Amino acid sequence: MNRIKRRLATKEWQLHLMIAPGVVFLILFSYLPLYGILIAFKEFLPSKGIWASPWVGLKYFDFMMKLPDVWRVTNNTIYIAGLKILLGFPVPIGIALMLNEVRRSFFKKGVQTIIYLPHFLSWVILAGLILDVFSLTGIVNSFLGWFGIEPFYYLGDNRSFPWIIIATDIWKNFGWGTVIYLAALTGIDPALYESSVIDGANRWKQTLHITIPGIVPIIILTAILSLGNVLNAGFEQIFNLYNPLVMDRGDILDTYVYRVAFQETNWSLSTMVGLIKSVVNSVLIIAGYWLAYRITKYRVF
Repeated sequence: MNRIKRRLATKEWQLHLMIAPGVVFLILFSYLPLYGILIAFKEFLPSKGIWASPWVGLKYFDFMMKLPDVWRVTNNTIYIAGLKILLGFPVPIGIALMLNEVRRSFFKKGVQTIIYLPHFLSWVILAGLILDVFSLTGIVNSFLGWFGIEPFYYLGDNRSFPWIIIATDIWKNFGWGTVIYLAALTGIDPALYESSVIDGANRWKQTLHITIPGIVPIIILTAILSLGNVLNAGFEQIFNLYNPLVMDRGDILDTYVYRVAFQETNWSLSTMVGLIKSVVNSVLIIAGYWLAYRITKYRVF
């Protein structure tokens, strides 16, 4: 058996060579930095370095648990990330089902390209666009001004800011989900539709009894795997859009870690907060993959 494996490895050396840069990148930027976790358990002093800094154990864990700001940003993170998942989940399904009914290939591909394009743009670019749209002289306030509504700074309001974050995130990413579901729709046997036509089923009944059941496994799978994003509210998006006026509702774990580390220079506390978040995320991801395998038999390896 070992001889067979060695032969296969020899024959497939080109594939191993192709994957080597990705493996090296993963080791350099994902595994080697794990050494920095020690900062969470030390009174980190840059002049002494990680190893020579004094060990304080769980001091910063106790300190973190007593900080009201940590619980506030945790609630904000779960609230924003949870609504992104909950409200953003059905959008690509609905769009994919509608595009599946389009018979003009040119129009279908054009719509796919348009809705998919924002996924490739960074939040730095989109944030500038969103700031202009929702500014006091932007399109939104100009449109509402036609109805006699006074200009309002929506990105500076604690009530409207989370909803703008959620809506713009859905707008940016639903095109990617649509492509996934459209790919799943191509796997449905056309013979099922032909049989339903003979039985007198219209397009609505075909969608209800053939199309939707045909993509249910993918829907369940994506829903389960999204559990790993419960604490990922979108650092780049919020960091480029939030301001001091919306800290109460817009500050999340990632922006809090950034601020504590680089503005307050408390690297030990920021590392501890990031470590706890990573541990919880890891548990959720493992649980999600376990559920995915139990329900849909999906496996990564």
